[in-house]
Amino acid sequence: MSTRTLIRGGLVVTAAEELHADVLIEDGRIAALAARGTEAAAAWTADRVIDASDKYVVPGGVDAHTHMEFPFGGTFSSDDFETGTRAAAWGGTTTIVDFAVQSPGHSLREGLDAYYAKADGKCAIDYAFHMIVSDVNDRTLKEMDLLVEEGITSFKLFMAYPGVFYSDDGQILRAMQRSSVNGGLIMMHAENGIAIDVLVEQALKRGETDPRYHGEVRKTLLEAEATHRAIRLAQVAGAPLYVVHVSAEEAVAELITARDKGLPVFGETCPQYLFLSTDNLAEPDFEGAKYVCSTPLRPREHQAALWRGLRTNDLQVVSTDHCPFCFTGQKELGRGDFSKIPNGLPGVENRMDLLHQAVVDGHISRRRWIEIACATPARMFGLYPKKGTLAPGADADVVIYDPAATQVLSAETHHMNVDYSAYEGKQVTGRVETVLSRGEPVVDRREFTGRAGHGVYTPRATCQYLD
Repeated sequence: MSTRTLIRGGLVVTAAEELHADVLIEDGRIAALAARGTEAAAAWTADRVIDASDKYVVPGGVDAHTHMEFPFGGTFSSDDFETGTRAAAWGGTTTIVDFAVQSPGHSLREGLDAYYAKADGKCAIDYAFHMIVSDVNDRTLKEMDLLVEEGITSFKLFMAYPGVFYSDDGQILRAMQRSSVNGGLIMMHAENGIAIDVLVEQALKRGETDPRYHGEVRKTLLEAEATHRAIRLAQVAGAPLYVVHVSAEEAVAELITARDKGLPVFGETCPQYLFLSTDNLAEPDFEGAKYVCSTPLRPREHQAALWRGLRTNDLQVVSTDHCPFCFTGQKELGRGDFSKIPNGLPGVENRMDLLHQAVVDGHISRRRWIEIACATPARMFGLYPKKGTLAPGADADVVIYDPAATQVLSAETHHMNVDYSAYEGKQVTGRVETVLSRGEPVVDRREFTGRAGHGVYTPRATCQYLD
């Protein structure tokens, strides 16, 4: 049975244009767009008509950096693929790219298969995977080629977390050399973990155990140094580089220098670095633990450089690095020792709204909102134009967005499986009203109508900025 949905009367906003147009959806895909009032639009009929008057019609968000059921610090992130993707849908995100994890001593394939199993039949929206490589060796390097062919086209390496995910410069160089041949994209957690561990040990010896010291030992210069080193290693390897969760002005400067030379170097930041700061880490009574993530929150003055980087396209993507841990029972593991606080924040539900608030505040334009949240992540990770835009042939991942509605972000009302909000009490302008995933309503006028298992695994092409 063919089903047709017609979205009438909205302002269609993509990364490329804004137009008052009606959108026709057929069999889960965008069939056509036509300017309002034209003969073509007037002639359309459909099984379901959605009135988008006074609303925006935008592509579903693509969050290219999430961690569902992620092992860290002796526990797991508190959202699984069912709760996490449901919360994502509530927030107007219709595709996530999560991270499969290789355990040291095991193959990439074992790690990937474990994540296929975790996600299968659980997701409310479509999903894909990056691969965390934590044991670079001859076998792993060969496996990278096979994974690229299978649609796992990006590999994350860590310059931080010695003894857990850490790779040394030689391992990083070998992985980059491999990706320069197989077309994969290396994603880098750029912090000098060896030096940070020294500073952590020294701080704890001095009795500096509170959450705020997490930010103080993970110094901006050590993020900048690692970013610089990663860029140079990528240059030696002739490989592209994508630096994740950029938080510091000095790291942005390294990206700008590389991009000004024409190097294929890309950077993402996250809402927590744009809206939160070390003031949150310093909240009393261990409340600061809620804001422990890595890279850490920075002093507020770094935010201007991040916004500027987003405007100048020296930062291309805003993802969440969604990795929630409950305050009770998980973040509390680090009482008396900040180094034992699980690193990560909840955010998958808040990204589209916070970035719309940035439009309201004048930081970015409407089209740039869609570019950094939908189109560019889709292109960066080989999902475009199936995802990230509203064009004939694209998946009908569509959000009806009310730009005038106001809401207060709160743990009382969010749908993430975590006992606090990083943005508790923050009022934002703009709210998701209806969300379609491949033409199916998963949120219908502020009511969840989706189901676990609707979301499908989506293999990816290679980075579309390198063709």
